[in-house]
Amino acid sequence: MNRITLPATLQAHFEANLPNYLDTLHQMVDINSFTANATGVNALGRMTAELFAQLGFEAEFIQSAILHYGKHLVLTRNGRTNKKIGLVSHHDTVFPAHEEERNNFHWRQEGDRIYGPGTVDIKGGTVLIYMMLEALQQHAPEQFDAINWVILIDASEEAEAEDFGRLCTERLTGPNTLGCLIFEGGSKVDDTFQIVVARKGMAIFQVKTEGRASHAGSFHPNGANAVVQMAHTILKLADITNYEQQVTVNVGTMRGGVVTNRVPHEAESWLEMRTFKPTVFGETVDKILALNGQSDVHSPLDGYACSVAVNLYRKTPPWARNEATDRLFNVWKEAGESLGFTILPEERGGLSDGNHFWQQVPCIDGLGPSGGNAHCSERSEDGSKDQEYVKVSSFVPKATLNTMAVLNLIGAFDES
Repeated sequence: MNRITLPATLQAHFEANLPNYLDTLHQMVDINSFTANATGVNALGRMTAELFAQLGFEAEFIQSAILHYGKHLVLTRNGRTNKKIGLVSHHDTVFPAHEEERNNFHWRQEGDRIYGPGTVDIKGGTVLIYMMLEALQQHAPEQFDAINWVILIDASEEAEAEDFGRLCTERLTGPNTLGCLIFEGGSKVDDTFQIVVARKGMAIFQVKTEGRASHAGSFHPNGANAVVQMAHTILKLADITNYEQQVTVNVGTMRGGVVTNRVPHEAESWLEMRTFKPTVFGETVDKILALNGQSDVHSPLDGYACSVAVNLYRKTPPWARNEATDRLFNVWKEAGESLGFTILPEERGGLSDGNHFWQQVPCIDGLGPSGGNAHCSERSEDGSKDQEYVKVSSFVPKATLNTMAVLNLIGAFDES
């Protein structure tokens, strides 16, 4: 293995085999793997296991903690040293089959873009893992055989991922783990790549307001309007958003009342809060919970007060910028510089599996191909709405970068 000529060898390998890789991606995209479609998720899992079996990986299927979801997939290949590297992807998408049909959202290639459910989030990432490992097996077999490879693929990342995070922690934690590489889509503009080094945390809350019902025409003053109370509470929640501290509070749903001729006696909202810093995260959770019991709306007749109940449903702490992630980022940065690329750190607002285990296992993210419009199946004639896509031109350079960086991480060139 020659460090000087290897990048060109890798690039030629990836370019020659790109049609095969894209055919594999096509087969994956054709399988509907909406989180709640356990049959589709498991079918994609079996296909993925067969794909990696060609490289000597053994498959293990583990049922998600949510029983109506599919099975997580763990693929392992033992090495001749104690060094271990984890690689993470997920099977599921956010698109039910009826939505794909309604929006004619299927595999469609137009120029450099391939549209389809999961093309960039994250089936393209799974294919890129395969590209990298196949190239290592063929062109750096000694290094490939030295490592204990553990590929972990989440069945339910788009909905519930805590049990998968525990699985990753269990399989990867230890002094011999060099790092965990997460293959969510990554930005590439010309020769500049962004690698994810931090992610916002998210807390989800339920808010319920209760009032007193009454006839809206004859006895309106007797009522205490739960919808109006919810409106007051929602405004308070919106005011917690603080862009300077990178805190966002988004009230996503609201329902209340039954009919228009009745003062509504109940209302319900769901919201999420996101921010990067763990201290700010905790403080903001407390601010939201402090709205519990804060009543603003009363019956004009006798002062009967609406009640407000704020409940924390789930929280996923931030993946904060940290030394272990930065060390991995620097490996990718140096590999990129040797290839003539610029590698920049990105702090991303969305969650990934890494939020659940970064404190136990060094992680970097955004190692998949680049694309756009993740989570969108809609398309309009004027182009204002467009579907999820991946860029074909991003696969070869990203695979080359990742492969060279992994070799640096292994220490393949330490003696050169």
